Amino acid sequence: MGEARKHEKYDALINACHALAPIRTAVVHPCDDSSLAGALDAAAARLIAPILVGPEGRIRALAASLHRDLSGVQIVDTPHSHAAAEKAVEMVRAGHIDALMKGSLHTDELMAEVVRKDTGLRTARRLSHVFIMDVPTYPKPLFITDAAVNINPSLEDKADIVQNAIDLAHALGIDRPKVAILSAVETITSKIPSTIDAAALCKMAERGQITGALLDGPLALDNAINRDAAAVKHIVSAVAGDADILVVPDMEAGNLLAKELSFLANADAAGIVLGARVPIILTSRADNLRTRMASCAVAALYAHARRAASLEVGKLAD
Repeated sequence: MGEARKHEKYDALINACHALAPIRTAVVHPCDDSSLAGALDAAAARLIAPILVGPEGRIRALAASLHRDLSGVQIVDTPHSHAAAEKAVEMVRAGHIDALMKGSLHTDELMAEVVRKDTGLRTARRLSHVFIMDVPTYPKPLFITDAAVNINPSLEDKADIVQNAIDLAHALGIDRPKVAILSAVETITSKIPSTIDAAALCKMAERGQITGALLDGPLALDNAINRDAAAVKHIVSAVAGDADILVVPDMEAGNLLAKELSFLANADAAGIVLGARVPIILTSRADNLRTRMASCAVAALYAHARRAASLEVGKLAD
C-alpha cells in the first residue's frame, strides 16, 4: 500500500478543518522536541492557535535549538510542569481556551489537575479516551475506547465511554456510528462479565439511555470488524463486520489492541480525552507528525461541533 493511501483517512480529517478557525489550545509544558515542534506544526497547518504554557526560558531555548520561530506565539510563563498544568486548567475555566494539549509532562500530572474537584474541568459525563486509528487494512477510521483513562470501568462508566465516542463520531461526520461492544466471545455468559455489560449497554441504547448510534454486543474482535467472520458465526447484525467504534472491556484490553494495531499492522493512533469542558489532546513521544496533526484535527472538529451545538441550544432557549 502506498504512503499516500496509508494516510488518506487522517488526510480527510485534516482537510475537514481547512474551513474552520484554529482552536485556542493551551499546550502544557512543551519542553521537549516533539511536543514543541508538534504544536508549532499544527499551528502552521491552522489547526490550532497555540498558547505555550511552561517555563518561558526553556521553551525559547528549545525553539532556538530547533531553529523554530516563536514570533506571534503567546507564552504563559510558569516555573515547572505542575504549575503549567494548573495554569492551563485555570485558563480553560476562564473561557480563554478551546482545547488542552499535553506537552512533555506525564499524563497523570495533567489529568490530576483536570479532574480536581473544586478547580478542575469535570462535567456530568465521565472522562474517557478515544483512539481514532488509521489502520491500513480497514476501510475507514476505527475508534477504540477506552484504552488510556478508565482502568476497570463499571457498567455506568461504560455508558459514558460509549456516549463520548458516539458524540465524537458525530463531530467527525459519522451520523449513525456502528458500535461493537467487545468481549472474548459473542454469546452472553455469567462466566465472562464483559458479555453481560455488553448486553446491558445494548438494552440501554434501546431504552434511550445511550443515543445516536447502532450498538451490538457482545462481539468478538473478528466478527466486529470482518464480515466473513460474522457470517461464519451466523451473526445477523448491522454492526458486525462493519464497526466504527470498538468498546473494549477494560483498559488493559484496549491498550493491547491499540498497540498491536500500531506495531503489527502499521496503524497510526491519534487520540483525545473527552468528557471534560474541552477536549484534551494526549500525545506520546512515539507519535509521528501525521498522528499529532490528526489528534489536533480531531480536537478541532470536536470543539467546533460542540460550539455549534451550544449555539443551537441557545437559539432554542431564546
